[in-house]
Amino acid sequence: MDTEDRIDFYPLANTSRVNFKSQSLDGAILTNDVLDYSRANFSLNENQSDYGPFYSNFTRYDDYCSSNLSHTYLNVTCEFPINYAEPMYGYIAPFLLATTTVANTLIVVVLSRRHMRTPTNIVLMAMALCDMLTMLFPAPWLFYMYTFGNHYKPLTPPPACTAWNYMNEVIPAMFHTASIWLTLALAVQRYIYVCHAPVARTWCTMPRVIKCLIYIGLAAFLHQLPRFFDRRYVPHVTVWRGQLKDVCQMEMAPWVKTISLDAYFIAYFAFRVLFVHLIPCTSLVVLNVLLFRAMKKAQINRQKLFKDNRKSECKRLRDSNCTTLMLIVVVTVFLLVEIPVAVVTILHIISSTIVEILDYHIANILILITNFCIIVSYPINFAIYCGMSRQFRETFKELFIRGAVTGRKNGGSSRYSLVNGPRTCTNETVL
Repeated sequence: MDTEDRIDFYPLANTSRVNFKSQSLDGAILTNDVLDYSRANFSLNENQSDYGPFYSNFTRYDDYCSSNLSHTYLNVTCEFPINYAEPMYGYIAPFLLATTTVANTLIVVVLSRRHMRTPTNIVLMAMALCDMLTMLFPAPWLFYMYTFGNHYKPLTPPPACTAWNYMNEVIPAMFHTASIWLTLALAVQRYIYVCHAPVARTWCTMPRVIKCLIYIGLAAFLHQLPRFFDRRYVPHVTVWRGQLKDVCQMEMAPWVKTISLDAYFIAYFAFRVLFVHLIPCTSLVVLNVLLFRAMKKAQINRQKLFKDNRKSECKRLRDSNCTTLMLIVVVTVFLLVEIPVAVVTILHIISSTIVEILDYHIANILILITNFCIIVSYPINFAIYCGMSRQFRETFKELFIRGAVTGRKNGGSSRYSLVNGPRTCTNETVL
């Protein structure tokens, strides 16, 4: 595979910058501490003829970024199709970051109220935190590189390059992985509530749910732990704008070279494809179908109860259905943005290890767009909760809207009853 046949993913997709089948080429270039100037990197349209005709050959963006020179040091301009990345991540992403931060902070504040603390809401709160942190960590670098237009400049010193790698790739991928597994845990939990209610009293207690959240966070951290140590950035001298410039050069860690780069990345991607993309997405599709069927069946039962004038049971069933429908919508939005990323990642694995089937220029654009759609989806959950949960709306009004008073009925709150249990859509029925 040629050097240009590489796929670089935004940290949400969390694939490596180094393609499996291009390891021998990239590795040979990146392991030299100081390269001679005949292999030095130049910025766009800054190749100086003073250094010989070799440099003047690179007059176009495509020629420059497809050359071996573009991988000599950390070069953000050549990591993504810049014509798409700059407007998405430089101009639109800051607005989405502000919206996500405000919306998810409000979700955490509302769901952390005492009367809102249920097993389901604890998972929803953890998801909101993970989604927010997935955007917050790379935000300073997105601003610096794309909003302020510094993507073409060499990044230096090496600690800054290391921070770029951690904050833009490794840490966001860790939180996004946790968010994926939390979504699966949410669907499994709701399936138990709806289809196996008797065991919900045992398996869906608050202590068990909190333990599950801790295990998920630990698993996501361990999954990304090797990425903290699989490379290092060392000082490197290159020619940039006709002058010698100190930049960062990436080297793979000795332990990665010992086990071989192909083995390391294949193992990493195989695990990610199976346990972060394929199995969670497939399970969520199945669980969504089962929940939808159970909800339809419960709706028929509710109509029978209503005809029999069993209003208390009818109300309880309605509230359960309302919660189920809201969570089905949350999971569906998640699947709509995650499945395309999973498909492109799987195709990347096939194209890198078995047979070349991808046009990597198009694939890079697709993965850029699909990852951007993931960012766009982050504030949507707040709208879903506000639109489909009366209890969430009432609690939000009590906290943030002066003069808003929750309606009372028979001396009790309309949103919660110690006798009949939760009456609205975000909490469970009596469990």
